[in-house]
Amino acid sequence: MKIGCFISSSGSLEKMARQAFELGGNTFQFFSRNPRGGNSPRPLTQVEISGFVSFSAEHGFAPLCAHAPYTLNACGEKEDVRDFARRAFSEDLARMEQIPGHFYNFHPGCHVGQGTEKGVSLICALLDEVMEKTTNTTILLETMAGKGSEVGGRFEELRMIADGAKYGDRLGVCFDTCHVYDAGYDIKDDLDGVLAEFDRTVGLDRLRAVHLNDSKNPPGSRKDRHEKIGQGTLGTEFFERFVNHPLLRDLTFYLETPNEPEGYAEEIALLKGMYKSNGGHL
Repeated sequence: MKIGCFISSSGSLEKMARQAFELGGNTFQFFSRNPRGGNSPRPLTQVEISGFVSFSAEHGFAPLCAHAPYTLNACGEKEDVRDFARRAFSEDLARMEQIPGHFYNFHPGCHVGQGTEKGVSLICALLDEVMEKTTNTTILLETMAGKGSEVGGRFEELRMIADGAKYGDRLGVCFDTCHVYDAGYDIKDDLDGVLAEFDRTVGLDRLRAVHLNDSKNPPGSRKDRHEKIGQGTLGTEFFERFVNHPLLRDLTFYLETPNEPEGYAEEIALLKGMYKSNGGHL
């Protein structure tokens, strides 16, 4: 099972990998910079890169995931907001290109009244610019809960971005369980149906990673409130079915639950205990 959680990005990549391993994981997710700020990330040193590559290879790590800051809005109405998104995206990807083969995940953005089509057009314009120089990092569009003017709360919107971007064939998708459920897709009682709809609309070949989160809310609430595994409206039994589903079990899972490290360790152990080594579909 390929599973990890959020690790504080205050240390080196090797230190983060060691922390993830100590919690029982074989990958991790981290914020590419302060999630609520905009300062440029520090450069990666060759020593740091070498240490991380060596440790992750020794312990069979799956791809790590760098998460863009929440302040990155590729389809903001104001030019300065889009300028920051362009700068942050470019800087983050330049850093990720130093460690090839990993993921960069971002929230598509909020169109703030401009309309979905305009929002998608602006997102595609940014992707066209930054992806021209990006060949070794897979950019992931995250499924969103659809709150406010978020783009990405419907599978059709993700497809619009993939179709509209010049390099859209290289885009992947990160499936967030809380977001998808809050957006109105009933993965709890009709997981196969939702996956079939995703396949028809976006394509399962684009599905590269999963954010595992329970939800504080019922389906369709469009509120985006994460809960600990088994303590929300999705429930423990759902996650056992989810991580063992034949279309999902080989993906990389990243926990984004409201936890401290000890809680993440408990959840990783819980999910690994649920995981069927023979690939049985519950």
